[in-house]
Amino acid sequence: MLVLAATPLGDARDASARLREAIGTADVIAAEDTRRFKTLAAALEVTYTGALISHYDAVEEARMPRLLDDLRAGRTVLVVSDAGMPAVSDPGYRLVAAAAAEDLKVTCLPGPSAVTTALVLSGLPCDRFCFEGFAPRKDGDRRRWLAQLEHEPRAVVFFESPHRIADTLALAAEVLGGDRAAAVCRELTKTYEEVRRGGLAALAEWAAEGVRGEITVVLAGAAPTAAPPVESLVAAVQERVEDGERLKDAVAAVAAAAGVGKRDLYNATLAAT
Repeated sequence: MLVLAATPLGDARDASARLREAIGTADVIAAEDTRRFKTLAAALEVTYTGALISHYDAVEEARMPRLLDDLRAGRTVLVVSDAGMPAVSDPGYRLVAAAAAEDLKVTCLPGPSAVTTALVLSGLPCDRFCFEGFAPRKDGDRRRWLAQLEHEPRAVVFFESPHRIADTLALAAEVLGGDRAAAVCRELTKTYEEVRRGGLAALAEWAAEGVRGEITVVLAGAAPTAAPPVESLVAAVQERVEDGERLKDAVAAVAAAAGVGKRDLYNATLAAT
């Protein structure tokens, strides 16, 4: 069986009883960082007897054949990341996909997650949200990524490095508006846990002084915008038709982009002809 298990974000007391049991009974333990895993096992006072191997991004694919052989042989393989849930911006999903393709048994031990913890602490509406992993490192890629989030109605969760968080927040304020609400969650569940809430501009100013630790950002969803009157869109439809597009196709494209009903826009276009 392949077992993916969530590990504490910082406080070892958040470890589940099932995680403790899995560590003590697994035949093979694939850990993102073997040193951190040993520290966790010691903190939990759990003795492991399974083979311990490293399983970080750079070696994930190279480790897969051996781990699949272990699963085929009937061994239990436990996969853990440094903190939180494996396969969520951490190694694991490739192995799950490969095991599932061979109909090998896969299960998950739920537990701590920086994503949901930050959402709850953000104070922002989070009944619907999307997770973006780590923000792009390069300025151009980051600007394009932020532009795609301008009209995202769901809350957005992403990770960022303490060395780049100030630049990312400043750019976000520029692209999305300084008043866009957000929360920066730092060192979740640890001694120096901190949550800063406010507009992007204010958060960028705060971060410019320097931020340390593991960081998760929650960005408020974009406020809904009112759909324009269909009469104002007729000219755009007519322009597309003049360029050779079929009326129905032109209406469908313009209506979808503006968020209005196709029938209403079609009738308004005919009335203006």
